[in-house]
Amino acid sequence: MHRAWFVAAVTFVTIIGAAAFRSLPGLLIDPLHQEFGWSRGTISAAVSINLALYGLTAPFAAALMDRFGIRRVVAVALSVIALGSGLTVWMTAAWQLLLCWGLLVGLGSGSMALAFAATVTNRWFTERRGLVSGILTAASASGQLIFLPLLSWLVEAHRWRPAAVTVALAALAVVPFVWLLLRDHPADVGLAPYGAREFVPKPAPVTGAARRTLTVLASAVRTGPFWLLAGTFAICGASTNGLIQTHFVPAAHDHGMPVRAAASLLAVVGVFDVVGTIASGWLTDRFEPRRLLAVYYALRGISLLFLPMLLGPAVHPPMVFFIVFYGLDWVATVPPTLALCREQYGEDSAIVFGWVLASHQVGAALVAFLGGIARDVFGSYDMVWYASGTLCAAAALMALVIRRSPTAPALAAVS
Repeated sequence: MHRAWFVAAVTFVTIIGAAAFRSLPGLLIDPLHQEFGWSRGTISAAVSINLALYGLTAPFAAALMDRFGIRRVVAVALSVIALGSGLTVWMTAAWQLLLCWGLLVGLGSGSMALAFAATVTNRWFTERRGLVSGILTAASASGQLIFLPLLSWLVEAHRWRPAAVTVALAALAVVPFVWLLLRDHPADVGLAPYGAREFVPKPAPVTGAARRTLTVLASAVRTGPFWLLAGTFAICGASTNGLIQTHFVPAAHDHGMPVRAAASLLAVVGVFDVVGTIASGWLTDRFEPRRLLAVYYALRGISLLFLPMLLGPAVHPPMVFFIVFYGLDWVATVPPTLALCREQYGEDSAIVFGWVLASHQVGAALVAFLGGIARDVFGSYDMVWYASGTLCAAAALMALVIRRSPTAPALAAVS
């Protein structure tokens, strides 16, 4: 077996270990509201900062990995996540939540966001990139699957502080794996990338990471595909991390569903997200990514329009169908979006994807904040579900009009 698959496996485990922090925000809204009296809008603001920094840090992290190496950047990022999550145990004021969970965890998580997966895929693979990007994207969902039931039980049985400590310990536990087992480039072990016909020397460290990141952005914003990719991915973030991951548990609880039952449903989303994302990577290697994106967004929008009618105190078959359906579509958008970035921007694609991911998280942050405000003002989340479904329909249309690169390889199946 090629060493690239071993590196991909280590990356998968690393992302799983760091995914604990992605499972916690939706479980904290009601406990923090009850203990400190903070409004849901205030708590959602911390989640919003976290999500925005998760995206805005990603393109700089991709450049930092080119400068200092993957291992160093990811190890530091995991340590920052552990620090931010651990410090929340002693907080007594809302600004401390904004600082610890918003700033520190946001910066740490952004430094090993999907740009981490994109960098590993681009360096270690020339074939099966769609499949590998799907597997690594699914790692976050796998982490959600592992940690959500545990964290929801901790929050209900022992309040929220043990859950925050668990997140910190999970991030720290992965650091030795990263430092000892991960390698920055195939040339470090004398190999060519998987599928390459010749050896690829390791490039020299790239100085001026911030300048390069901004230069790539300045070049990308002058192209139409960048804005379409950023716009569709912003809607993707708004309808997943910003909406379902942050507000599904409190919304279900509003309808009488126990918190643990709602968290378990989100964990089931994680199960089917793994299946859907890996399948999407396999499909991306064979079919036109623009059409895949259009189908994914259209189906997601339709499902969100039906969600307000499905919420209730008990888990019934239509709700299970929604969870399975939504899970399959959760981040199935990532492999075709990555493929379009590679097609359009070549060697700079990891950094461009980092900026596209930034738009994903800005969309998520906006809806995470507005969702909390809407709940405070209207007393329910119905308006947010309907608005997000409409946005997904717009994303489907945007995906169809992304122009094809003249150098893109032909896909015989549907191109």
